[in-house]
Amino acid sequence: MTPVYETRPTKRRSRAEMDTIRQGIRQALAEIQPATVRQTFYQLVSRGVISKTEGEYKSTVVRMLASMRRSGDIPFGWIADNTRWMRKPVSHSSLSDMLEQSQRFYRRAMWDNQPVYVEIWLEKDALSGVLYEVTAEFDVPLMVTRGYPSISYLYDAAEAIAETGKPAFLYYFGDYDPSGCDITRAVESGIREFAPNTEIHFERVAVTREQIDGWALPTRPTKQTDSRSVGFDGDSVEVDSIPPATLRDLVRHRIVQHIDRRQMAASRAIEGQERETLRNIIANMGNAGGAL
Repeated sequence: MTPVYETRPTKRRSRAEMDTIRQGIRQALAEIQPATVRQTFYQLVSRGVISKTEGEYKSTVVRMLASMRRSGDIPFGWIADNTRWMRKPVSHSSLSDMLEQSQRFYRRAMWDNQPVYVEIWLEKDALSGVLYEVTAEFDVPLMVTRGYPSISYLYDAAEAIAETGKPAFLYYFGDYDPSGCDITRAVESGIREFAPNTEIHFERVAVTREQIDGWALPTRPTKQTDSRSVGFDGDSVEVDSIPPATLRDLVRHRIVQHIDRRQMAASRAIEGQERETLRNIIANMGNAGGAL
């Protein structure tokens, strides 16, 4: 039976007990990284390292992950946090630097010659770093709502979908709680409202009732202060409770089923040729001895 999500504080632990938790953190993250702090907490709970309490999350996991990264015990890159970022225009030291950067990061739009259009939608910004490595690999947009998306966000997204002129397949990942389920509804209805003439296929991939039962995901009491809790069935489950590798597999499966392999191979062959063209331009400019 899944334990109740408690809020009592944790007791003071011995040095040996703390070392055991550190070892558990290293082992879990070595398998699942990159992961969010919340996902690390759920992994430790499922492995029996700590109990499922808010005190364990805040006083144990958050604190220990900070100290372990500062000490070099675990790499900073093992913890994903995309909720804070910097805005800055792209700039270069020189023309040659710009060309070299372009050659290194050049990607041909993979879906231009595919028969459909695909997007991955995500409720939580903190998880974007967990899923981005898969969506980036396949050149698929990762749409983060940060809770309820604004009407402007939905309008712009729907407009971009409609402009492709293709059937659109949208896959949503969010919490299983009253608001999380209602956000799914709001996203789908908003996209359909602003792209009424587009063929849209919308699926909530996670979290589902079947996953909660089949995978024994950790639950928490549903907030009764949520105005949408009336009629909601059972406890709530955060999408963070699904192991990162499983989330990435779910994303990958939804994407690859739509890919025309021959068209993708052709696009990547052309991409390689275009990268070579950029390399030749850089080499020729260097041989000319120009000041770049």
